Amino acid sequence: MAALPYKDSDQGKKVQVEEMFDNISPKYDLLNHLLSANIDKIWRKKAVNRLRSSNPNRIIDIATGTGDFAVEATKIKNSKVTGIDISEGMLEVGRKKIQKKNLTQRIEFIKADSENLPFSDNTFDAALVGFGVRNFENLEKGLREISRVLKPGGAFVVLEFSKPRKSPFKEIYYFYFTKILPALGKIVSKDNRAYTYLPESVNEFPDGDNFLMILNKVGFNDAKAFPQTFGIATIYQSFKVKN
Repeated sequence: MAALPYKDSDQGKKVQVEEMFDNISPKYDLLNHLLSANIDKIWRKKAVNRLRSSNPNRIIDIATGTGDFAVEATKIKNSKVTGIDISEGMLEVGRKKIQKKNLTQRIEFIKADSENLPFSDNTFDAALVGFGVRNFENLEKGLREISRVLKPGGAFVVLEFSKPRKSPFKEIYYFYFTKILPALGKIVSKDNRAYTYLPESVNEFPDGDNFLMILNKVGFNDAKAFPQTFGIATIYQSFKVKN
């Protein structure tokens, strides 16, 4: 059975994910940085650095959430970022954030579905997804949509949680991820399921070589994986196949 935020609901994964992120959006940034000890900021910086060599002008940030990845991407000279997300609650937090940072001329947020992007073919120079692909209802469909809106040869960078393989860190990680993190998440976010769904969705996600195979299948090539912090997260880099 697929990992779902609310197992007692008969709604599809997409609707449940939207509801979950709307529920936790006021506390999302606080929890994100607290539960990762701010290591997520380092991961984002490294992921965006993988785009610098191609110097993209138009970047799409899929599942942008509150816009941390989009903000990091504006550090690429002359870049403009379009962030899309299905959660209006998360986007509202993001809009306030970019106003405070005076980035409203560099970043725009649009409520949209990653599996049905409202953009023409070959629109963007590069694409990013930070901690979002595991939430796609249909992973391959979402990845094909990203490929569609990318220009041929455009860079695609994904930052996603993955599963550490080496002991003893593997055991420490699993205890924290399945026991401590859900308890803290429940206390702070007031959502009983959101931070239980997180480890479940990570466990279900086809990480590492399995994800590279999927990228190659749906229209990307030269796919590589770069594990971060003992394999807690992985940066994936690939490029849209040129016609």
